[in-house]
Amino acid sequence: MKIRILETSDLHGFVLPTNFTEREMNLPFSMAKAKSKIDELTAVAQEQGEIIVKIENGDLLQGSPLAYYLAKKSSRGIKDLVNVTNSFGYDVGLLGNHEFNYGIDYLKSYVNQVNYPILAANVLNNEGQPAFGPAYKIIEAQGVKIGIVGFLTQYIPHWEKPSIIKDLTFQSILTTAKDILPDLRQSVDLLIVAYHGGFERDLQTGLPTESLTGENEAYQLVEEYKDYIDALVTGHQHREIADHLFGVPVIQPGYRGAFVGEIELELDNHKKVVASNARLHKTENCKVSSEVNQLISVVSEEAEDWLDQPMGEVHGEMIIRDPMTARLIEHPYIELINKIQMEATGTEISGTALFNNEAKGFAKEISMRSILTNYIYPNTLAVLRVTGADLKAALERTAEHLELDKSGEIVFSPRFIEPKPEYYNYDMYEGVEYAINLQKEIGQRIVRLNFKGHQVKDDEILEIVVNQYRAVGGGNYPMFSADKIVREITVDMTELIADYLKKHPIIEASVNHNFTVLK
Repeated sequence: MKIRILETSDLHGFVLPTNFTEREMNLPFSMAKAKSKIDELTAVAQEQGEIIVKIENGDLLQGSPLAYYLAKKSSRGIKDLVNVTNSFGYDVGLLGNHEFNYGIDYLKSYVNQVNYPILAANVLNNEGQPAFGPAYKIIEAQGVKIGIVGFLTQYIPHWEKPSIIKDLTFQSILTTAKDILPDLRQSVDLLIVAYHGGFERDLQTGLPTESLTGENEAYQLVEEYKDYIDALVTGHQHREIADHLFGVPVIQPGYRGAFVGEIELELDNHKKVVASNARLHKTENCKVSSEVNQLISVVSEEAEDWLDQPMGEVHGEMIIRDPMTARLIEHPYIELINKIQMEATGTEISGTALFNNEAKGFAKEISMRSILTNYIYPNTLAVLRVTGADLKAALERTAEHLELDKSGEIVFSPRFIEPKPEYYNYDMYEGVEYAINLQKEIGQRIVRLNFKGHQVKDDEILEIVVNQYRAVGGGNYPMFSADKIVREITVDMTELIADYLKKHPIIEASVNHNFTVLK
């Protein structure tokens, strides 16, 4: 007898194969292609009499311009996306950290409309019970009882506004596992753990691959509970993993539906696992599911039309031709975003990032499409009151993301690209003049930091604006924290950009080159 577990994770609202930089694209990912692959794998499994378990592993509601349109502009809200997910035949779903980005009511509307239970065993309400549904689900098929437990990374309080998660407690999955796994194991023949989180250590060597903050705990979970777990499906890190850890098959299927993860378990007559396989299936060459296309086509066309609306005009050059160069030599797009943040908050110092390498900057005609494909997160802004020492520490942290390669060229440090690209954690500031010297040791690379013509003193009090994720310390910026926030702008940053363009419909592409990276 065989059990076939199929997983999607980190779909981020990419229903059709586009990254929305233009219309009518056919890129090698999407929910629609993943659905075709799942249907294909399901048909094979059914022919062979196998038991099929389908898991949606979280980070579904946010990440694409379509997801933004559904949350912010569509009169139908999340309904169209729910119709798509309901078509997959998932047995269970999870919450991801980005499920909270559009607020708790939007999240709850998703939980209430899907036709599968949402498992988040370690997210507790004021009564100490799972806040969004059951901690686990037991499926019985062909005389086999299969338990599925769902977990979510505990690190969400480091990213989200306190007001959104005020009545929730996020436990370490290790704490919750201790309370659930041993007892549940006694009640089922097989135990699957689904975790919207990833691996904090290398699967082969066990060496840490990141700071051990508790954001990702999958390695330790398997190490401690390998005798209880028959299969582990993961996400969050956007990695492509199909392997075994301490004998347990584990998968992580990238993001945006580029892969479908699969674990195959073979059972003996005593319902014990005697063999297992883990693999990833590319969706690149799959056709777009006609069912998904039919379900999303109307609202997708609405969104595409909305994205094409003109918002402003650039005089000069604001296209990003090389994202790495834009991080080393101030780019007009980065300066513009910082100017918008400063105007919106009345501050004189601002920091922002170039979030990924798909950002193209602004062409001559600025559309809503170009706003949302460059500024991909639904961030709001927060103003922090910090010391000069705090600001210098933040710049030292951002400088860690760069290094010199063997030929002496500046590169983005590989440790912040693998296992997950962290371009969004490299900040560039406006309002201060500073220099990064990569010949210096980490922690001593800021060799100049001036504000209004004078050297910033350690005890000098400054107000700076950054996005809310960074303001609460997100990205391992411990010098920032919620208690240093003095005011917030609750309007989404993409809307602030649009509002700025209404006031300033013609933008002059300019830079003052206030920062320098030395090698």
